[in-house]
Amino acid sequence: MAQAHKLDCESVSDTCRFIIQSEDEEEAVDLAQKHMKEVHEQEYTKDELRNEHLQVV
Repeated sequence: MAQAHKLDCESVSDTCRFIIQSEDEEEAVDLAQKHMKEVHEQEYTKDELRNEHLQVV
């Protein structure tokens, strides 16, 4: 079974329940980066998202 890459906005925000889960790490990071910019008006680098928030499930 393939591993999924998960970024969970709920783990850092009390008000946002957005979750990204994909077998493609790059896709998960790209979608998380877009979400953070458009919804939370915060910019994260791909490395920041990978190192600080990415989970492998």
